Amino acid sequence: MFEKITPEQAGISSARILEFMKIIDELSPGTHSVIMARSGKIFHECYYAPFHKDFKHRMYSVTKSFMAMAIGLLIEDGKLSFDDKFVDLYSEYVGDNKSELLAELTVRDMLTMETASSKDIFWLPDKPKDRCIVYAQTACDKIPGTLFDYDSPASFMLGTLVERITGKTFFEFIKERFLDEIGFSQDAYCLTAPGGYAWSDSGIMCTSRDMLTFAQFVMNKGVWNGKRYINERFMNEATSKQVDNNHMGLQNFDCCGYGYQIWIGPQNTFFFNGMGGQLAICVPDKNFVFVVNADTQGNPSAKQIVYHAVMHIIAENLSESLPDDAKALGELNEYCKDLKLYALKGNTKSDFADSINGATYKLEKNPMNIEKIRFDFQGEKGVLNFTNATGEKELTFGMGYNEFGKFPEEGYSDIVGGAYAAGNKYDCACSAIWTEPQKLQIKVQIIDKYFGNGAMTFGFKDNRVGICMAKNAEAFLCEYEGVAIGIRE
Repeated sequence: MFEKITPEQAGISSARILEFMKIIDELSPGTHSVIMARSGKIFHECYYAPFHKDFKHRMYSVTKSFMAMAIGLLIEDGKLSFDDKFVDLYSEYVGDNKSELLAELTVRDMLTMETASSKDIFWLPDKPKDRCIVYAQTACDKIPGTLFDYDSPASFMLGTLVERITGKTFFEFIKERFLDEIGFSQDAYCLTAPGGYAWSDSGIMCTSRDMLTFAQFVMNKGVWNGKRYINERFMNEATSKQVDNNHMGLQNFDCCGYGYQIWIGPQNTFFFNGMGGQLAICVPDKNFVFVVNADTQGNPSAKQIVYHAVMHIIAENLSESLPDDAKALGELNEYCKDLKLYALKGNTKSDFADSINGATYKLEKNPMNIEKIRFDFQGEKGVLNFTNATGEKELTFGMGYNEFGKFPEEGYSDIVGGAYAAGNKYDCACSAIWTEPQKLQIKVQIIDKYFGNGAMTFGFKDNRVGICMAKNAEAFLCEYEGVAIGIRE
């Protein structure tokens, strides 16, 4: 659907794109794909194997921006208004919650994240059967319409509202109204929350090009190929600052304001933002869209680095078309042709490995409930064998490169978020290095419908091992956090 052109035809040097790629690969590891487009034409696109152009990537909170379009359409259809009150729309859930603050809460307040409660709702670990009841019964401590406070559950509630009004999930609704016509993947879908509603604050599964399509559509203010799908006033408001979100007086890219489930950025930009490193940055002044998918959980500076690099290396240097530069373009293509998912880099060999190869360590009681471990090294590959509360496990890793397989813990969520899925195991990539002669670190990256990452560090001394496990993942890998001590048998 998208025409492809060279960077120079788009008005930027291939050398600058190569500079950008090297910076994010060094400072923001965990990238899965990058796309740059100008005036609806792609001038740079790359994927980090095993990711590819048809991979349906979890978009996390980018989903909220899709959901906002469904609300805009319902308002345009006259089936909903900005001033409709939450207590009227969800009267059967509100029950005996007589909060005057809740009674003030409107659809507009929910769209702009100026809701009535600052209380965190932990739906995934708490696993409520009906999220609507939980939200309606949560204590209120804020005046609606006064203070921004990121409220993901409110976005979920807006999605349920679409379903209650239309009889369709918000994603089915917008697919019928415009996504199908503008070329969105037919097999894109949205995960489900317990209770049956679509996971409208976090669950869209689509390709990187789909995200580009949606971003271009929004930057076009709801117009595609000359046809208007959503009214211009709503789109102008959705993509401009409706509320201030900078309570700390910061200079960060994500403290410039908030529209309708869309973040406002610096230099007249706006963007869609997913917690795992998913970004679609729109620069209307340059008719430029940047899309990145990644898993940068645990690296809080990653998005700031990417945004800064996009603006200062790419956007600010976009001009009229440039003369062809075959040499620079060749260097860029050479750099990008064999990109691979990030793996640990460092020492891949240690003489110490032979002394622990095949040895079993019995662990003292620990938060991970791991009883024993054993390492088997086979050339450039290793296997961590361990026994925990759910049985015997094997985790294969590459020394300085990724081994791909299934993470050995069974039952993590599948289509229904937060629900036990018998037999389900996540695809993962595992690499390892020796950070010290007697200290091994394993990096685990979950690359499935759900993204997350973790690290396991094993430090050996005499006949003992000290273990530290940490994770960055939403409500899974919880069995792999904590420290332990083991004794060699």
